[in-house]
Amino acid sequence: MSLTQYYTATSLDGFIADPDNSLAWLFTRQREDDGPLNYGDFIAGVGALAMGSTTYEWILDHEFAGKDPQEWKWPYDVPSWVFTHRPLPVVPDARIEFTSADVRAVHEEMVGAAGDRNVWIVGGGDLAGQFADAGLLDEVIVSIAPVTLGGGAPLLPRRIELRLDELGRNGDFVSARFSVEKPS
Repeated sequence: MSLTQYYTATSLDGFIADPDNSLAWLFTRQREDDGPLNYGDFIAGVGALAMGSTTYEWILDHEFAGKDPQEWKWPYDVPSWVFTHRPLPVVPDARIEFTSADVRAVHEEMVGAAGDRNVWIVGGGDLAGQFADAGLLDEVIVSIAPVTLGGGAPLLPRRIELRLDELGRNGDFVSARFSVEKPS
């Protein structure tokens, strides 16, 4: 059965990006490619993904800066949904759907596209929260960096009850897998 997972990194004080929407703080820390809850093992199980417009634009700004749009190559080979209420640049030949629909309406399509693999909520925290609000988020997998940012984009900007299922150290990070407690 497919799981819907929010896999991300956060600062110790709970932000996934600083006030300038930068992730520079994240790339100054050591991580083991084969350590607990590593990206390689995680992404191998992903069959579809979703992100908000801010995450999408971050990818465009950081992966494709200075390149002609015809040179852009989308970093994911699975179907992707971008939740947005405004027009965004299109990555040529990428399997991306732009949507402003409610997450409930899109989730079934994402699960179908994922097959027996998982759905990844790439970012941001509010989008993951919308999936949780709809009872569709199964897990939160987070790497906690030993840095505080004092502000920025919150990990999850709402209350969500979680249960710790796995904990490990990956380089400088504390890595944790939580199940989302569903209301009964």
